[in-house]
Amino acid sequence: MLNRIEHGAPTERPGLVIVHGLYGSARNWGVIAKRLSDTRHVIAVDMRNHGASPWFETHSYEDMAGDLAEVIKGLDGPYDVLGHSMGGKAAMVLALTQPALVNRLIVADIAPVSYGHSQVQYIKAMQAVDLAAVERRSDAAAQLQATVDNPALVPFFLQALDVAEKRWLLNLETLAREMPKILSFPDISGSYEGKVMFLTGADSAYVTREHRDRIKALFPAAQFAKIPGAGHWLHAEKPREFEAAVRTWLG
Repeated sequence: MLNRIEHGAPTERPGLVIVHGLYGSARNWGVIAKRLSDTRHVIAVDMRNHGASPWFETHSYEDMAGDLAEVIKGLDGPYDVLGHSMGGKAAMVLALTQPALVNRLIVADIAPVSYGHSQVQYIKAMQAVDLAAVERRSDAAAQLQATVDNPALVPFFLQALDVAEKRWLLNLETLAREMPKILSFPDISGSYEGKVMFLTGADSAYVTREHRDRIKALFPAAQFAKIPGAGHWLHAEKPREFEAAVRTWLG
């Protein structure tokens, strides 16, 4: 079963499972998860090949949805599910294939489509870090800053570094090999009839009006909301606004 971090205790309200994106972890969501747990049980998970969860040779959305299903069944679900980016796709596949486990769905800045960009360059950047020379996080930061095109991503990547053990808490080899699957979306028939909110960053190009027909075909009850001034990492860039939007919609 996936590693998970629990916040709060079960209440009369549905619990919430939070699913991070590529290179993320349950710890990245600690502040938001803790704040939302004032009225409900909140669980943030480490996805396979991330954080403290087991490593596998595969990283498909069918695999990830199956992992989430196992977690929710163990919680005596259904639960509300919030997923960002890769986690949003995994949550969508879960809702489409095992709808009885998903009470409501929040998809953060991702659409059920294939994307043309690649994330492999960041895996190569992390693999290129000389971990033997890393005594503190700043040593790795200096190496990453020379190869990562977006400086804002460096602190995020460093959260996945175990300095004491001199290793990444990411299965970089599998993630690189499975990148085509991560960038794609499975060909799934049918639809999820439950309530869904697609919450996006107003400055992000990940979810466009051209995606609306595909979204509505799979999620007929989909609603859309944007956070002004936020990009793809909307929960990190505008955490208070993100929390407020989630809290209001779940309210």
